[in-house]
Amino acid sequence: MKTKSLKLALSFILVMIVSCDEPETVVTDIVHPDGSVTRRIEMKNIENKFETDNIQVPFDSTWIVKDSLEIVDSKDTIWVKRAEKLFRNVDELNQAYVADSGGNRGIPRRAEFNRTFKWFNTEYRFAEIIDKHIENGYPVSDFLNKEELKWFYSPESVIKEKAQGPDSLKYKALDDTVTNKTDMWTFKCLVSEWTAEFLKLTEGKAGNDFTKESLKAREDELVKLLERDEDHLDSLWDNGIILQQFLGEENGKKFRIEADSAASIAANKVFFNFDNYTVRIIMPGKLIGTNGFADSTGILLWPVKSDYFISDSYEMWAESKTPNRWAWVVTGIFLLFVLAGIVFRAVRK
Repeated sequence: MKTKSLKLALSFILVMIVSCDEPETVVTDIVHPDGSVTRRIEMKNIENKFETDNIQVPFDSTWIVKDSLEIVDSKDTIWVKRAEKLFRNVDELNQAYVADSGGNRGIPRRAEFNRTFKWFNTEYRFAEIIDKHIENGYPVSDFLNKEELKWFYSPESVIKEKAQGPDSLKYKALDDTVTNKTDMWTFKCLVSEWTAEFLKLTEGKAGNDFTKESLKAREDELVKLLERDEDHLDSLWDNGIILQQFLGEENGKKFRIEADSAASIAANKVFFNFDNYTVRIIMPGKLIGTNGFADSTGILLWPVKSDYFISDSYEMWAESKTPNRWAWVVTGIFLLFVLAGIVFRAVRK
């Protein structure tokens, strides 16, 4: 969803290292009423290659593992690794995240669990949370409306199904709109990060020429300059032409090193390495609220992609409840006693 932004970001001396070895991974959290979590991982790969460094979530030798070679699409074969482990509480799960040595070890993640007693029912809330990766970006909700946001966060299976359905033209247009808007959002985040880093590197060197307020107010101007010269962006940036147009000839030459360094830092912050995977959550009792999607089996799922937590925290949450049958019994007995007392008084009168 970032083709245009990615092209522009490459001009900011971005070197992306994308691993092709990471397996397709689905993580299923089965949440129990006592707060323990059974985590299951299903990893698929065209080779029997599941290196710990490439696995998207914490995984080690303490898991119960089963490997198999399976046939897909009636002809192709694929290696599948299934692993399972019981975590006594979310603290244990979070400790695993802290000690993670897998492919996404540099991205802080955590789980939360809450249980609330409400007499007739006990309610549960479980969440997987990834905090935003940059501090100076813009929320994606500033660029997408409600329908577009839902599409942006949709799993690929949902997008594919709708794109091939009877309203395919409608959803193709929606997809194009979301792509264009998220391109602009990503690029605006990149420019905003560049502004912040450039100010840090030039602090005390530029007098009153550069302030947070003045550069922030001109971010759109820089975006337009970069977009205008998109076809020759690499050479124009390398030659310092765009920088001089934005900062003025003198400052563009004087602070060329700082500008290049800020661009490299910003690009690496916005376009960081992250191997995608899918989270599924199974809650105890009856589901009463969630921001997830239901798969073909009715289980909640969320795609986990770097786009989702560039400048926003990404929280995957679900709420459910189980009835406290004893509370219904106690309440019923109490009401019978009250009713019996009322009848007895009425009879005595």
